Amino acid sequence: MIDATDTGLIGARDRALVLLGFASAFRRSELVDLDVEDCAFGKDGLTVTLRRSKTDQDSAGRKIGIPYGANPETCPVRVVQSWLEQAGITTGPLFRSISRHGHVQPGRLSGIDVARTVKKLAERAGLDPAKYAGHSLRAGHATSAAIAGASERSIMNQTGHRSVQMVRRYIRDGNLFRENSAGKLGL
Repeated sequence: MIDATDTGLIGARDRALVLLGFASAFRRSELVDLDVEDCAFGKDGLTVTLRRSKTDQDSAGRKIGIPYGANPETCPVRVVQSWLEQAGITTGPLFRSISRHGHVQPGRLSGIDVARTVKKLAERAGLDPAKYAGHSLRAGHATSAAIAGASERSIMNQTGHRSVQMVRRYIRDGNLFRENSAGKLGL
C-alpha cells in the first residue's frame, strides 16, 4: 500500500497516515484527533500522547511509543517527520486535507477520510478494497504483531485494549498457521 501512494504532498500525508496508524494501532478517530503538539520526536523514536480515546472516558490520556523502523521508506517516525516538513505544519492538526491545487488546509481529516485512504491504497495495491477500512490499520497491527511473536501484553499496551478476550479477537486469525498441528504432520 505504501508503494501505491501518490507523489507529492498527498502521498507524503497518506504514507504518514497509514504507517503511523499501523504502528500505533490507533482507532481512526484517535489518529485524526492528533495534533503536532501530541508528537515528541526523540532518539528512540516518536512518543505520541493520546489525549482521549473510546476507552478513556475521563480523558486521562496515555503515551504510546513508536520506535524507528529499519527501513527509512516504511519507518513511521521518519515518514511523519517528512510529512510535517513537506507540508510546513508546525502546530495544530497532524493530518489535514490538501486542496486540488496542492495547498495544505487548516482543518483536520475525518475518520471517514482515513477509511477512504486505506480503501484507495488497498485497491491500488491490487487488494479487494471491500475487505479494508480505517480499522484495518489497528487490526492489522495486532494480527501482524502476534504473527511476529509479540506477547498479548505488549499488543495490549500498544492498542490500549483492557481485556485479553478483546485483543484475542484480533489476533486469532493471525495464529491460524503459526502454531498449527497440521503443519507438523509432514504432509
